Amino acid sequence: MLQNRIPATLEVRSGPVNKRVGFGAPCFLVAEIGQNHQGDPAKARELVMAAARCGADAVKFQKRDVDALLTRAGQARPYTGPNSFGPTYGEHRRALELSLDQLAECKTLAESLGLVFFATPWDPVSLDQLARLGVGLLKICSADVINLPLIRKAAALQLPLIISTGMSELAEIDAAVANATRFHEQIILLHCNSTYPCPPEEISLPVMELIRRRYGLPVGYSGHELGLGPSVAAAALGACVIERHFTLDRRLPGTDHQASLEPAEFASLASMVRDVEKARLVGEKQVFAGERNAAAKLRKSLVAARDLPANHRLGAEDFLAKSAGDPRDGISPLDLERIMGKKLLVAVRQDEMLAWNMLTG
Repeated sequence: MLQNRIPATLEVRSGPVNKRVGFGAPCFLVAEIGQNHQGDPAKARELVMAAARCGADAVKFQKRDVDALLTRAGQARPYTGPNSFGPTYGEHRRALELSLDQLAECKTLAESLGLVFFATPWDPVSLDQLARLGVGLLKICSADVINLPLIRKAAALQLPLIISTGMSELAEIDAAVANATRFHEQIILLHCNSTYPCPPEEISLPVMELIRRRYGLPVGYSGHELGLGPSVAAAALGACVIERHFTLDRRLPGTDHQASLEPAEFASLASMVRDVEKARLVGEKQVFAGERNAAAKLRKSLVAARDLPANHRLGAEDFLAKSAGDPRDGISPLDLERIMGKKLLVAVRQDEMLAWNMLTG
């Protein structure tokens, strides 16, 4: 465990693109393309370009080698539902894959647009392929938190590593972190609920702070909810990464599309997160210039409750708090006790603002 320390800031490189991620850095916004390209390289490139236009910092894909991922029985299993891309699960999975060359084209495109390109390997063969592709960041999905051999193999590459923690008990996350940190500590944990879509009452955003305290690592949020609210709230709670599935059209077949953001929604999320970051910049109470202008217009001063003669000794019945002009020219109600019992040097009219130079002492 790495508790009780300030989480690190990681340097993530993707070709010519270099981003800081973690404590003190801007929130790293990830458009999770996954396999929403549906095996179409042209659609994959379109998704990358849309993500760049929407304010993403990175695009993430998924890579599977079907033979390394599934048993023969798993590949032969019938898969004929409305989201199927093949009559068996193996054919379905193969239909959704991009080749390594096609992923390389997406990587080149993403980096030309200033985006970090990275991916989730679902098996050791895919991990080797991504290493050959030269990715600068890897992601372990929630399903593989318990896959310690894959975690160790990924961590041994000495690349920054993001680990999602959906569908996981704390003891399982403990094991994943312990195995990854045997190799390095360039690790970010993402709080996550792996229900697609996730109901709001199961999102559990305060768990981010629990994870941050338990492991002493940067913590972000991978959201599968409908809408934007929890993701924006995660940014307000200090998430260093926010990852959302990204699609061109939520009506397309496939379970991921249902919990994905379309381009206009992702752009709104990016704008809101950047506003949240600005709102968190100042951590101490202070009065800003605009507030001082408002105070000059709206705050009250002490005024005479009635006509008062010179030499009159002021009592509680002699003044009221009213808006009477720039309060900086008068006496604040905060000074109520200080003027009690003082004498007027001049006569004042009802509603006239009192000033210190009108009083003895």
